[in-house]
Amino acid sequence: MTHAPAQIPASVEQVVQRMKTIDEQLDPCDGVACFNRMYLRVTELVGQHIVEGFFEDPVFLERMDVLFAGLYFKAVDAAVAGEEPPVPWKPLFDARDDRTVWPLQFALAGMNAHINHDLALAVIATCQERGTTPLTKPVHADYLRVNELLSRAEAEVRAEYEPQLLSLATADAEQLKHVLSSFSIARTRDASWGTALTLWQQRTLKPVYRTTLAAVATDVALVGAALLTPVVPPPA
Repeated sequence: MTHAPAQIPASVEQVVQRMKTIDEQLDPCDGVACFNRMYLRVTELVGQHIVEGFFEDPVFLERMDVLFAGLYFKAVDAAVAGEEPPVPWKPLFDARDDRTVWPLQFALAGMNAHINHDLALAVIATCQERGTTPLTKPVHADYLRVNELLSRAEAEVRAEYEPQLLSLATADAEQLKHVLSSFSIARTRDASWGTALTLWQQRTLKPVYRTTLAAVATDVALVGAALLTPVVPPPA
């Protein structure tokens, strides 16, 4: 895979362009590409809704979106450099070439790493930059609005693969659905916000902060590994 020099995005538009570049550089069947396509869809929705006035604080939200995406790009750049990706991302990058894993599994595994681990960090970093807190209005309200868009994208991607799931033998279909049930935006949203609040309170207590973050990273990686359990190869 070729790779253009990484540039730090400064806007949602630049984030979208970076994701499009990543998509062009990857095999469409690559597990990271499967997640990237879903994430691109979400980011385009966020950009559209910023313009339409969907968020109460669009400046905060755009900055959070950029910092959020930057954590994913960090994982991509680490893999390109031959380095270990961050712990939450390791299951996805390790399994990216396994063609017995469904694209939907890859997409949800990426969302698991990004939302359950990275989103809290993006909230904290943006609050620190802007001199506010997670509990200051409208941070939480806009956080929930972002998750509305994530939920929409998740539902759309699941719906795309529903016909293929229905074509499987009953036992295989049930087993795959069980694997996919390891993740949902509805369950993740509150947990991720709780992580953000906990880490915010611990931000000046560095040893405690690092211990909490390491535990979160390990838990997220375990869920990611479960999501990527091979069941039956996807249709060609």
